[in-house]
Amino acid sequence: MRPFLLLFAFLLNYPVFAQSAPPADTRNLLPVPTSVRWGTGKLSWKTMLRPQLQGPADTLTAAAVARTLRRLRRQAPATAAAAATLPLLVRYGNIGQPETFDEERYSLRVTPTGITIDAPTSLGVLRALATLEQLPELEGRHSVLPEVDIQDQPRFAWRGLLIDAARHFMPVSVIKRNLDGMAAVKLNVLHWHLADDQGFRVESRTLPRLHEVSGQYYTQAQVREVLRYAAARGIRVVPEFDVPGHTIAWQAAYPQLASGDTLYKTVYRSWRLANVALDPTKESTYALLDTLFGEMTTLFPDPYFHIGGDENDGRQWRGQPRIMAFAKANGMLKADGKTLDKHALQTYFNRRVLAMVSKYGKQMVGWDEILGPGLPKDAVIQSWRGRKGLYDAAQAGNRAILSNGYYLDLNQSAASHYATDPLPVNNPLTATQQQLILGGEATMWSEFADSVIVDSRIWPRAAAVAERLWSAREITSVPDMYRRLGAVAGQLEGLGLQHRRAPEQLLRQLAGPTADVAPLRTLARVLEPVKEYKRHFQGFTYVPSTPLNRLVDAAPAESDVAREFGCQVDTLLNYHTAAGAGLPATPAARVLLGTLRQQLQTWQANNSRLVPLLAASPTLTEYAPLSAALSTAAALGLERLAQLEKGQAPSVAWRAAALQQLDALNKPAGQTELAVLPHLRRLVESK
Repeated sequence: MRPFLLLFAFLLNYPVFAQSAPPADTRNLLPVPTSVRWGTGKLSWKTMLRPQLQGPADTLTAAAVARTLRRLRRQAPATAAAAATLPLLVRYGNIGQPETFDEERYSLRVTPTGITIDAPTSLGVLRALATLEQLPELEGRHSVLPEVDIQDQPRFAWRGLLIDAARHFMPVSVIKRNLDGMAAVKLNVLHWHLADDQGFRVESRTLPRLHEVSGQYYTQAQVREVLRYAAARGIRVVPEFDVPGHTIAWQAAYPQLASGDTLYKTVYRSWRLANVALDPTKESTYALLDTLFGEMTTLFPDPYFHIGGDENDGRQWRGQPRIMAFAKANGMLKADGKTLDKHALQTYFNRRVLAMVSKYGKQMVGWDEILGPGLPKDAVIQSWRGRKGLYDAAQAGNRAILSNGYYLDLNQSAASHYATDPLPVNNPLTATQQQLILGGEATMWSEFADSVIVDSRIWPRAAAVAERLWSAREITSVPDMYRRLGAVAGQLEGLGLQHRRAPEQLLRQLAGPTADVAPLRTLARVLEPVKEYKRHFQGFTYVPSTPLNRLVDAAPAESDVAREFGCQVDTLLNYHTAAGAGLPATPAARVLLGTLRQQLQTWQANNSRLVPLLAASPTLTEYAPLSAALSTAAALGLERLAQLEKGQAPSVAWRAAALQQLDALNKPAGQTELAVLPHLRRLVESK
């Protein structure tokens, strides 16, 4: 007992360290810890580690330590003599419960004599292990662990990732490998979107037609398997069953739920918003929901239960005399006495649902549309439409989560997500109201992401959101974030995520078994899918069964090649500005000029190599304009580089013609766009 008593005394005095100055040397750590002090020593690649756990017996913690040692390839054989190994000492006070927001802070010390992890709870141990796995540095052909002292804790308690398994079903293997990715970057909430117009994805034993009409679904045994897998990584699972809108799949199973007269025999076969909602006036609606929620709240142990509540514009309710009569009788009309106050009727619905959820011991979470007068303070608001909803919720006394700015499916840059802070310096909240901001969630809606390519739409950009929610507000260096994001992308690949592998396999399928895939890869790497919701409106109609196997699906959500080219262009132009004319005669400037020229020459020549493949493949023909545009734009870039090298200023006529040509080339095709054009435009515009 004495060692445990000593540990308990240690934890009583464990420092709650303040957010210190951001570390200057971040190495490959992401998220950046609160405090990092690097030493000069190291643990040799030959050094094996033997775990020593001091704390309450916990098989999950022991398994996590063993998992990390295997990944680091430092697990001492059982037969190894104690003298031939060094200790990995893990000390913790309690078994942490992520669903109750137990502490995640930790200290991690690596010295030439071993490794020590101290944490108040086992959750802190898990976060320390994630950091430890990012520490290895190459020394020749081997990796060493550098000497370091890290003190760390999260800025926000709720750091989530939404995965939509309703529109495109995501098998258990996909969910598990993304849980591994989440754990690696210290995300701690899986928001599992399980029901929508296109499918109800969980086995219900009380209302079996719900999952039967959808075809693909998770059995309750599979749900429990995912819950165990998540818990072993310190990740909570919050289910979402979206009501009253997004419920055609529900109504296909149980037509008595419908507000209108249309009967749906199958789930919805479109991505367009249906504006169909449950009938909020029938007691039978609430009886069915009570039956379902009673079952689902038992299946999912997390204290939070998401009921959706978004994107119901009330048009179906307004069109039903029965519902309008109910609204009139209950004072839910606007001042003119004729028009439905949709928000009042949905608030009534929300309060009925909240009573059910509360009866089953859960706290209700809903999208920001549910916020309104009369909403109880224990409802949690998830704001997808902007920070205003976040701040309105906190000012009304409700806890809140931010997702606006973190929508991964909109194909925005990691930098744009990184710049989105739930509580920037200029936020309008009081200190008390700021405590109601729980954190945020990245969201991966799956209209254009199936189980094959979904990893490439989540990673590595979700890691930028993870850092924003964990690290200090002052950690804002975008170049350093991208540098570390590249390292994390490789780490995630080693965990089994397919964000690199799946797009490459798709490119090979598109090229065919005998064709050279390199020219197609060159084009694909500088393409990005069109942003936001434009893909719905560019002449190609998608339905849930449409295969996602075109070049747009193999293209990266954010082109690293284009971004790095843009950084090189900016550096060259900085050299040019500093020189006053032309470029300075320095080795760095010459090397950079050569690198840019070589890249532009590759792009210029690529079209002639790719044309035969594009012409022979009906699937690829639509991308021919982009291939030609890349070649033409690269030629303009080469002309400008030649001018810079010679110290010649471009004529007004040349610049005007070149910019006009770039504008003409800037047209999407096949739901993709050339990501390098903005950077080439900056090069051409330079004086």
